[in-house]
Amino acid sequence: MNDGTARGSAYPSEDYSYPTALMTDMYEYTMLDAALQDGTASRRCVFEVFTRHLPAGRRYGVAAGQGRILDALESFHLGEEDLRFLSDQGIVSPGTISWLERFSFSGSIRGYREGEMFFPNSPILQVEGSFAECTLLETLILSILNYDSAVASAASRMASAANGRPCMDMGGRRTNEWSAVAASRAAVVGGFQGTANLLAAKLYGLKPIGTAAHCFTLLHDSERDAFTSQIQALGVDTTLLTDTYDIEQAVRTAVEVAGPELGGVRIDSGDLASLAQRVRNQLDALGATTTKITVTNDLDEYALASLQTAPVDSYGVGTMLVTGSGAPTCAMVYKLSEREGSDGVMVPVAKKSPDKATVPGRKLAYRSYEYGLADCEHVISGSEDQLAAFAPDEGWKNLLVQYMDGGESDARYQGHEAITAAHAYRAKALSELPITAQSLMKGDPVIPTEVLSL
Repeated sequence: MNDGTARGSAYPSEDYSYPTALMTDMYEYTMLDAALQDGTASRRCVFEVFTRHLPAGRRYGVAAGQGRILDALESFHLGEEDLRFLSDQGIVSPGTISWLERFSFSGSIRGYREGEMFFPNSPILQVEGSFAECTLLETLILSILNYDSAVASAASRMASAANGRPCMDMGGRRTNEWSAVAASRAAVVGGFQGTANLLAAKLYGLKPIGTAAHCFTLLHDSERDAFTSQIQALGVDTTLLTDTYDIEQAVRTAVEVAGPELGGVRIDSGDLASLAQRVRNQLDALGATTTKITVTNDLDEYALASLQTAPVDSYGVGTMLVTGSGAPTCAMVYKLSEREGSDGVMVPVAKKSPDKATVPGRKLAYRSYEYGLADCEHVISGSEDQLAAFAPDEGWKNLLVQYMDGGESDARYQGHEAITAAHAYRAKALSELPITAQSLMKGDPVIPTEVLSL
């Protein structure tokens, strides 16, 4: 039996005892049970993840979480206690328990790269395998992609608004403990440079950041004593928090204690633009011309944009990052688009529900360009044979990569190097969109999505 630990997983067994195979809705197991009993469980199926719309006013989304899905699938097995729970609760029959004892995902997954831009109806992820194995992945895949992509999308907007100044994740105290770890990773995919969350830094090889809080200053008999202690412990390159009492006096004391080589000061309250300007002038007057200024305090992309003319060197962002800056989910869904019929032939299928209709068939996805800028997302739907014969126009970019094949994952999309690659890819992909994508004004998706059924 698997112990629930996966290489690179954000859920190591010593800290998080629940296996990813129970990160499901109950109906995934009841559907599995019924399909095993009626003989349809082995039918080959294609499921697709997409969103019908972006959050109100957003121009694009950033796909993130695919690497975490691959990590999670490595521990997607049920132990004896888990199987006993399913049996004791009457969720599945004894025959299904026997099937689950041997379960391991053996299908294929392809989709958009981490860091890629997505739009309404983009086929962000496609999962292919038997109905039995694909249906069990719905909640796990959606919970990861919806949250990670929401955070990455918000982070991307913030990174653009920061205009090249580094943004750091400080949101761990504003969400649940495991979302904080996921958010740190997604933030870096979305353009951030580091995180205050040490578990995320350890698991994913992210840059850890942090020095001291106000309580450290309050602990000491004077602000000078606190600064002296921090300098002695961390060196003059540290960043001192200067707004516990009086900022002007704190900056003066900081330079007196550390000297003009002081690494940085942080401001966490007040009119940040005005204070940053005064602090910059004061530091320069004291000879600390290389000392950096970091600002924090409930920042979002709009606050960052308003600080572009202020002499700020970096930002720490918390609440609005981990909540997707008001859009904590991307409203992604996981829908069956093609399945094997009783005659063994693959059949496109779709919902016809009002306002929730889906496009039948498996998908290809391309992006076309004019003068080096994206002008349209092309989603091509059809049978396997039709798609194999489809020839895209010259210059169209294929947006799909293969994450898993026959149950084997591609290691290029896991681990620290994959996050670094996604971080760089997001910047490139965003630069290829019309510049209005980076506008904070509400509007429609920056490019249209054209759906073609063959």
